[in-house]
Amino acid sequence: MKLIECVPNFSEGRRPEVVQEIARAIISVPGIKMLDQSSDASHNRSVFTFAGEPAAVKEAALRAARRAAELIDMEQHRGEHPRIGATDVIPLVPISGVSMDECVALARELGREIGEKLGIPVYLYEEAALAAERKNLAAVRRGEYEGLKEAIRQPDRRPDFGPPRLHPTAGATAVGARPPLIAFNINLNCSDVKVARRIARSIRGSSGGYPSIKALGVLIEETGAAQVTINVCDYRLVSLARIFETVKSEAARYGVAISSSEIVGLLPMEALLDAAAFYLRLQGFHSGQVLEKRLTEI
Repeated sequence: MKLIECVPNFSEGRRPEVVQEIARAIISVPGIKMLDQSSDASHNRSVFTFAGEPAAVKEAALRAARRAAELIDMEQHRGEHPRIGATDVIPLVPISGVSMDECVALARELGREIGEKLGIPVYLYEEAALAAERKNLAAVRRGEYEGLKEAIRQPDRRPDFGPPRLHPTAGATAVGARPPLIAFNINLNCSDVKVARRIARSIRGSSGGYPSIKALGVLIEETGAAQVTINVCDYRLVSLARIFETVKSEAARYGVAISSSEIVGLLPMEALLDAAAFYLRLQGFHSGQVLEKRLTEI
């Protein structure tokens, strides 16, 4: 069975009724399994994780983008997280019986359909990118929704599919194919967002930190706490434990400590096992020693 995971992010985290409408659009496609759903009011963002066979995943993503365009007005949207549209990003992840090349082809098909059927400009990113400078999602999002209104007119910022202008309410969408990504947030026991930004700069790859790490410093309005919000693009290159310890060390330089951390959505089991092995100083430990994993192999 060919199985693809899709993790679309939508620019709405404060209206549960809107989030549920988008969820209904996704699960209305036969064969789709909703795996996880989370919303954050401060980021004003919701993340869904669903899986299914390629054709079903493409249809579910298209229906979700259509419903989001009907219910979300980017002219009214405010939130801590970078974004360019109502359906901000749609990554496809190969899980079983599917190659990355197949995910790339599907992402490009989906991008074309969103552009042609919904009139939403689409940028391809990560492995699906048609241009090297668009592989990095941060480059695609540069200027965010507000800045893209004018930037989209520039030759180097024109979309890969759809009209050369933002949709009047839905903005633009980024569609890509990538390996599993871990959304990892670390909260500090202070409200100084400048400290979070300095720490984020020290760990992200684009600033000379760890490879495959993207990070920002933001302020969480509900708690008044500064947060280092992190995308771990390849946990095999740098572990969660290593990231946590680095943030802890950097925070101490400013007289700040970590108060908590959180995972948004799903993550590979190996990523947590790596952290367990690190902190417990386990020798020769391997995933085959996990009871639940062995039971699923029977």
